[in-house]
Amino acid sequence: MESRVPVVTLKKRRDKRIRSGHLWVFSNEIEAVDGTAEPGDAVYVRDAAGRFVGTGYLNPHSLIAVRLVSRTRVDLDAEFLKKRIADAVALRERLWPGELVWRAVYSEADLLPGLIVDRYGDTVVVQSLTAGMERRLDYVLEALKEILNPRAVVLRNDSPMRRYENLPAEKRVAAGSVEGPVEIEQDGCRFLVDVVDGQKTGFFLDQRENRRATAALARNADVLDCCCYTGAWSVYALRAGATNVTGIDSSGPALELAARNLRMNGATENAGFVKGDVFKELAALRRAGRSFGLVVADPPAFAKSRKRIREALKAYRGLNRLAMSVTSPGGHLVTCTCSHLVEHEAFMNALVDASREAGRRARVVEIRGQSRDHPVVLGLPETRYLTCVVLEIL
Repeated sequence: MESRVPVVTLKKRRDKRIRSGHLWVFSNEIEAVDGTAEPGDAVYVRDAAGRFVGTGYLNPHSLIAVRLVSRTRVDLDAEFLKKRIADAVALRERLWPGELVWRAVYSEADLLPGLIVDRYGDTVVVQSLTAGMERRLDYVLEALKEILNPRAVVLRNDSPMRRYENLPAEKRVAAGSVEGPVEIEQDGCRFLVDVVDGQKTGFFLDQRENRRATAALARNADVLDCCCYTGAWSVYALRAGATNVTGIDSSGPALELAARNLRMNGATENAGFVKGDVFKELAALRRAGRSFGLVVADPPAFAKSRKRIREALKAYRGLNRLAMSVTSPGGHLVTCTCSHLVEHEAFMNALVDASREAGRRARVVEIRGQSRDHPVVLGLPETRYLTCVVLEIL
């Protein structure tokens, strides 16, 4: 139990956003801190009039100085964290009954700021991204052991986000052992996941429902999978009846795993992968006059800071201009952004510009978001980061 909790007082008129659902207090919104607090310590937050706002934890060295955990006074102890994690897991079990592959904890969306937990069957991958969560990591690991009983737990604390919290990068197996990639199954598709060295936690669980929803567009189509990583979109497309799939990615290890994933799903004859820069490869396909009935453009985040938003929009425009130019008339382009800094309207405007520059007309079939195990909090737009737009190219 944490006693003598320091109190953070906000400046005047700086509580409206927080009372509307946001969970972050920025350093320039703080009037004073009453008491001594080290990075990761629990604090109570009150407005300029002295009214209680919530309980959170402090990092005075970060731009996001306080991350709220509760609107009431609580102790951020082992019992509290276990209850929060159990609630998060219960939600996923309701969403995916009987399944064992999902995001178990999604940071602020589960009122556990800075904590990411992905479940890959009996292997759990954890990311601790904030000083507050790092201070309580032993509590988290103990709770996961009791709630999920994993065979192995991997800490993927190599995210660049940790730098903003003055936390060192690390990557290790915290419990059990991991011998090579972990095998998972989703929607009847089998995949190998590199939980130790793969991107993020090894697999992009947030695209599951988008892959499922758009797979039918691949039937009887030549498919181009841009930024294919380990081939998840490709496998879904081939299982849905694609005549041929070509994947492009710049990572050799990812493509090796993609090839293995195809073999696991019995889909090797009509698929191939190209290692290279996606912009250069798309330009070469356009010059060669190639066209595809379905093109998937699922690139990594182009904007990782606000100062790179303009550069990111230029990249999205260029990528989609090239992608549209190799999509057959009547075909479809499934294009995504996972940059939460790129607002929806700005991304759609980039697609409009790409269409004009490519000389192609397009209409929106559907606009989708991240999978339901990555819920969005009202009042906290940062929890909505993935946009998936399905376009028909006319």
